[in-house]
Amino acid sequence: MLDTLLGDSLDDAGGYIAEVIYGANDGIVTTFAVVAGVAGASLDPAIILILGVANLLADGFSMGMSNYLSQRSELDYQAAQGDTVHVGTRKSPASTALATFLAFVIAGWTPLLPYALAVDSTLQFSVVVTAIAFFLVGASRSLVTDKPWYAAGGEMFVIGMVAAAVAFGAGAALRGFA
Repeated sequence: MLDTLLGDSLDDAGGYIAEVIYGANDGIVTTFAVVAGVAGASLDPAIILILGVANLLADGFSMGMSNYLSQRSELDYQAAQGDTVHVGTRKSPASTALATFLAFVIAGWTPLLPYALAVDSTLQFSVVVTAIAFFLVGASRSLVTDKPWYAAGGEMFVIGMVAAAVAFGAGAALRGFA
């Protein structure tokens, strides 16, 4: 079914790895940035959920369309240079855009789940599930690369959690302005 949606053969499991990892990582980071920033400002959990979902959909769409425009521009450039060989061998811009969007939205829901489920200690639970998501998405890269799962997972975990700490710190620093 995903073959049909993407319009390309997915026989090569790593064919969309860049789009999936980029989309998933950015989805988790930017959604958790909203969660951490608003929580750091001590605003109501309902605001976190509203802003988080709005960000998730708008930023996911933006990421997908940016991917589309990027790929389309590359193809147009290659065609303008007379490089018809590479133009016909690339994935379609629509398929890379869809892969980025889906990865962004699916992974980006992770930090919002505690708020959607109205779990007690939502920020702490969000931090835990976000950390796990970073690690699992990163570790999944080892399925199509030679990098060990623990190294790939650890790398994405560290980068993601640093971004989360920056967002929380910004929210806490701006707390008095809300």
